[in-house]
Order: sequence, then structure tokens, then C-alpha cells
Amino acid sequence: MAIYKLIRKQVIPADIATLWDFFKDPSNLTAITPSYMNFVIKTMDTSDDIYAGQMITYRVAPIAKIPLFWMTEITAVVKHQYFIDEQRRGPYKMWHHQHHFSITAQGVEMTDIVHYELPFGILGQFAHWLFVKKQLNQIFDYRFEKIATLFN
Repeated sequence: MAIYKLIRKQVIPADIATLWDFFKDPSNLTAITPSYMNFVIKTMDTSDDIYAGQMITYRVAPIAKIPLFWMTEITAVVKHQYFIDEQRRGPYKMWHHQHHFSITAQGVEMTDIVHYELPFGILGQFAHWLFVKKQLNQIFDYRFEKIATLFN
């Protein structure tokens, strides 16, 4: 059983309220996800604010355009500080994604911390070595660039 960790930090020259409003809205994920992922939000709560217990379903096709169902639940929220989403169904055995926001002199430092585990034991570990780690890094690199473009 291998649990992997990905950490990304980015300072964004914007105020916390603007960033929070952007990141609390799941529909904005499409703007910061590479098009080759074929990312589509299927259902989401239309609440004005993010809250613990909120469920969101997606379709992604990260490999050979094979569509996969993904459901996440927002499990914790402290407004303007952090929120956490966890996979309930989807391609990972475990997915726990923390989104942290802290105010700095240059804007807001956003930190993503993702803990994840792949299914299929040793085959999953081989897939991680072969392509999953690289693909996740590419997705978060793309996200970094898109956020920089959107907020600069």
C-alpha cells in the first residue's frame, strides 16, 4: 500500500475574497483543468457557498479518452482559510485534497496538499511510476499557469 503526496504552493496577487469566490465554485474547475482530461461536471449543488457535505460528480477521461466517474465530497470548510475534498467514488483508491489560503504581503498564498492512493496494489504502484505521477504533475503545472494568467 503506497500513499503518495503532492504539494503545490502559489502566491496569487489577489484578495482573499476574490480567490475564495473563485475556488469555492466547482464550475471553475473546468477553466483550470487541461482539455485533454475531458473534464465535465455532471452534478453539483447550486448553493451560493461551499459547505461540508457538499457532493460534486464529474466525468474525466485521463487515459485514451475512456470516461471515468468521479464523485467528491467537501468534508471540511473554514471560510477564507481552507477546504478539503475527498473522493467518494472514482479512479483512486483514496484521494484527499486540501486547499489552503493564507494572506501575504504579495497577495494570497494558496497551498494544495493531495494525498492519494491507487487501486490494484503493485500494479497501481507501477502505474504511478509509469504515468500517474507525471500526469498529476502536468495537471497541477497547467493549473498553476492558468491561475497565474487568470489573476495577473
